[in-house]
Amino acid sequence: MNMTHDIHKVMRYQKAGPFTLDIEFEDGTHQVIDFRPLLCGELYGPLSEPQVFDQVRLDEEVHTLVWPNGADFDPSTLYNWPQVGSQLKALAKSWETKVG
Repeated sequence: MNMTHDIHKVMRYQKAGPFTLDIEFEDGTHQVIDFRPLLCGELYGPLSEPQVFDQVRLDEEVHTLVWPNGADFDPSTLYNWPQVGSQLKALAKSWETKVG
């Protein structure tokens, strides 16, 4: 059984719209991700405030996006967004019900 996990690195990003980032990876590819469907629950919910979301920064040690409250995303998840984004959006709905 092959249990590999691709390693990807976020090299840079720029804001592409409200709660949306254009993310560039080590191989020059980009993903434009609207994070709004994920901004719920204890960890990601605070990012639904524009002033909090906009505090995103690139952690150059682990090469991913991070926020001051500890929220982050695995760079491979961001890289593979077309394949995993819908699954994360469905999972985020369960985060809404667990808060409070």
